[in-house]
Amino acid sequence: MPTDVADRPAILNPDAGPKDNGQATYLEAVALALDHEMQRDPDTFIIGEDVGQFGGAFKVTKGFLDKYGPRRVVDTPIAETGFTGLAAGAALVGLRPIVEFQFADFISCAFDPIINVLARHHWRTGDPMPVTMRAPFGGRLRAGPTHSQSVESYFAHVPGLKIVMPGTPQDAAGLLISSIRDNNPVLYLENKYLYRRLKAAGPLSMDPIPLGVANVVRPGRDITLVTYSAGVHQGLEIADELDKEGISVEVIDIRTLVPLDVETIVNSVKKTSRAVVLHEAAKRMGYGAEIAATIQEEAFWYLDQPVARVGAKNTPTPTSPPLEDAVIPQPAEIADAIRAVARA
Repeated sequence: MPTDVADRPAILNPDAGPKDNGQATYLEAVALALDHEMQRDPDTFIIGEDVGQFGGAFKVTKGFLDKYGPRRVVDTPIAETGFTGLAAGAALVGLRPIVEFQFADFISCAFDPIINVLARHHWRTGDPMPVTMRAPFGGRLRAGPTHSQSVESYFAHVPGLKIVMPGTPQDAAGLLISSIRDNNPVLYLENKYLYRRLKAAGPLSMDPIPLGVANVVRPGRDITLVTYSAGVHQGLEIADELDKEGISVEVIDIRTLVPLDVETIVNSVKKTSRAVVLHEAAKRMGYGAEIAATIQEEAFWYLDQPVARVGAKNTPTPTSPPLEDAVIPQPAEIADAIRAVARA
């Protein structure tokens, strides 16, 4: 049960845990946000495989066990269905569990409690179901077909789940804080390729960033690129190159897939009259199809060209570096798609 203030255990080691050095990586931003919420609310706890003594598969929770103890940093057996169901029960008695899946690929083991319990309960009863599910996803690490999947579209079809996919360190922190505080179950997907490749420009803010609000990360006039997660950094680099060719690309980071900020996307397309949607997930029935359909429904009379989609090929992600590169969208392919729509 939730603890009274007088009953809350003291922090075991206040010096343990992550530190903000002014240039936090994407991974460190996630850790700092977790640490912030663990300190702020003693009813928040972390549960998953190797999150404690090992510090997490990617070391996101390194030092958390020393700082918060085994009651709040809970190592589990390899049993995703079991510990996800446990998190649902803990949420029902007033706690705020943060579930870590070592890889997003393994989340399918917990499909039943996520779909049939977490996603339904808050809607059916009105009782809060504040479970945040963290899952590293995506390719580019040569990890093969069972450690490289993009799982967002599996769950976007299910009413009752919110889906968050940050593309920058600051968004990784602010959106995670909002996810933990939300009374709905939230699937928070972290692009593991970005973990140590992106750094914040300065100290991170621990202010929550509202869910359901997209960000225009680069204004432009000729074409709108709608993307999320790793596509944001990729899109910005390509936009800079295309600007030298006289093509001005507006880049929108949707940040949360559910809820989706339709207004920001539509307003951009009404301005540019052209749109390309980019994601790392397979193109077939990927989330980009939902975005493209929404643009067509809401801004059809403003479009000068059909909406184009760029996604991975419809094949399991290979382990071989050249083959994986051939499957996942590369800069040249993305740039060609933008040129084709912008110049048509």
